[in-house]
Amino acid sequence: MTAIRLLLVDDDPLVRAGLSFMMGGADDIEIVGEAADGSEVEALVDRTRPDVVLMDIRMPTVDGLTATERLRGRQEAPQVVVLTTFQADEQVLRALRAGAAGFVLKDTPPAEILAAVRRVAAGDPVLSPTVTRQLMEHAAAGAPDTRRTTARDRVAALNDREREVAVSVGHGRSNAEIAAELFMSVATVKTHVSRILAKLGLNNRVQIALLSYDAGLLEEDGS
Repeated sequence: MTAIRLLLVDDDPLVRAGLSFMMGGADDIEIVGEAADGSEVEALVDRTRPDVVLMDIRMPTVDGLTATERLRGRQEAPQVVVLTTFQADEQVLRALRAGAAGFVLKDTPPAEILAAVRRVAAGDPVLSPTVTRQLMEHAAAGAPDTRRTTARDRVAALNDREREVAVSVGHGRSNAEIAAELFMSVATVKTHVSRILAKLGLNNRVQIALLSYDAGLLEEDGS
């Protein structure tokens, strides 16, 4: 089994030491580097080639949001899991819109942080349906009308089946749940998700969920 290559980014050396001790004890995870600021991330990624970056949001020079945006704009970018104190705020939303695959709270139990890294490395987002709804509600509270108009223009590129899949992703459902709900195979669901990502120029399922919400698709669905 190939170990998941993990890069730790946090300006607090005690947090980094704790994460390194905790994550380094797992047989399937290899800590390939540590950074104290977002300004160090791109060079470290080039040198260490991580699969996943565990990224603190608040850092003094270049914050985790900016570092995430820079990373996710690159080809063959590693997945990013954001470390945060608050689960539903504008900074978390910005990180997810930039392409982060999810987030974990800093007081999350160690086993759950390990599970989050493994899920992201396997291509699954780290957002439960409950957390997804909280984020969507937060996004709606400050969403300007122009965001909805832009989102509607973008999702117009999807066909009817792709829109159904996008709505189900927006509700936080897994591929297996979507397959059962829409009477298709899991492989077909994966194909539809890949096409949606390509058509809309998105990085992951979290961005599909946010765009579906922005466009009002979840409200129209009503489920």
